[in-house]
Amino acid sequence: MPTKCSSDSFEFAAVEGRRVVAEFDGGSITSDAGALLLGATDRAIKLMDRFAGCFQDRRCPELVEHSVATLVGQRIYGIALGYEDLIDHDTLRHDPVFSVLARKLTARRKDCAPVAGKSTLNRLELSKAEPSRYHKISYDGSAIETLFVDLFLEAHRVPPKQIILDLDATDAPLHGHQEGRFFHGYYDCYCYLPLYIFCGRHLLCAKLRRSNIDAAAGSCEEAARIVSQLRARWPKVRILLRADSGFARDELMSWCDENEVDYLFGLAKNNRLIQEIETELAAAATEGQATGKPARRFKDFTYATLGSWRRIRRVVGKAEWVPPSESQSDKKEGEANPRFVVTSLSSSECEARSLYEELYCARGEMENRIKECQLDLFADRTSAATMRANQLRLYFASMAYVLLCALRRIGLKHTQFAKATCGTIRLRLLKIGASVRTGVRRIKIAMASAFPHQKEFSRACNALAKAEC
Repeated sequence: MPTKCSSDSFEFAAVEGRRVVAEFDGGSITSDAGALLLGATDRAIKLMDRFAGCFQDRRCPELVEHSVATLVGQRIYGIALGYEDLIDHDTLRHDPVFSVLARKLTARRKDCAPVAGKSTLNRLELSKAEPSRYHKISYDGSAIETLFVDLFLEAHRVPPKQIILDLDATDAPLHGHQEGRFFHGYYDCYCYLPLYIFCGRHLLCAKLRRSNIDAAAGSCEEAARIVSQLRARWPKVRILLRADSGFARDELMSWCDENEVDYLFGLAKNNRLIQEIETELAAAATEGQATGKPARRFKDFTYATLGSWRRIRRVVGKAEWVPPSESQSDKKEGEANPRFVVTSLSSSECEARSLYEELYCARGEMENRIKECQLDLFADRTSAATMRANQLRLYFASMAYVLLCALRRIGLKHTQFAKATCGTIRLRLLKIGASVRTGVRRIKIAMASAFPHQKEFSRACNALAKAEC
């Protein structure tokens, strides 16, 4: 029997002589019951209230239906659950789990839902520094940036001896005529160029920038701000900045030298650098051609540019020969693949091969964190007209990442999801179908009995309950 659908009813192939009919008339049912774990995580790290404290609310208190904490919480929970569009909340405001997360079961006005719809959230996102008739809530960017670092500091019971701050820039493609829109030659599109700073899985900075700038623009100021805040709490911690060649700028390296911060940056190759490792390249080519496998040699030397650097610095060169792949049948002898890094670390602390292969190459893991932010949590959804509004969208996505990261760190530490991505956590643990019954004394959320990850859910719930104490 062919599928028959109307606007209200959907009929599918019969099963054992019985009609299969589906309708959106289940009533108080949710598909996001696992979001209760997000609420428990928020209570453990007190994210929503502190984030809401970074906003100024100039609305008349007597007329306010939805507090700032409710609005920002609704937006962050929505992004964490996969609802990136504001229009989704016109329906989600009736979802019982969103009411539970907002700790608000009924609205004061009869024509309102417990949580906000798209129009109210849109006014929040389009907030301006100065209040207007329709935009009376504004955010303090410096307070939000401080909160990122505070949350990172509080995630450690004992100060670490050393931390590595990874810096990177990426693209947020634009498809309209947004403020600050420029074409970027490398990414071959109109885009913004946000700056991210991570320490392991912890997000410390998400700064939206125009794309007509150098990749390292503003990184010195952001690093100085974060390092100052870290050392105020951890005065003895050793800090290493790590980034690709786009950040190997004298201003940033000189700042590191002056402030006792170590650095390890990629260094763009040039003829002078390649000449320094000619012997090593020849040796690697000889070995590679003999074995038919990639061969590497490393050389440690000092180097200075002809004019842009203020001093001589330590450079490590990787002289690599790689054989031709099956798709490169025209290249019979393979090719050289020289790479370079510049660092403040001494050779006695870290020898050349270990510095490159173990310490520098590990920065590639940061790119996976950026993918989580942009692909799983829609950090590149910068379709608002102004940069200020798009920066707030980036903050919302970043706070959703921080919330899921805290869930992973606190609740899922001893489960199979301890290293899972945000998208996997959402799919496996947060998307749970359940019926919701609200009584006088309790709210019963009856989750699907066939949910396959009940053990992990139970462990996460218990761990988060302990963290709340």
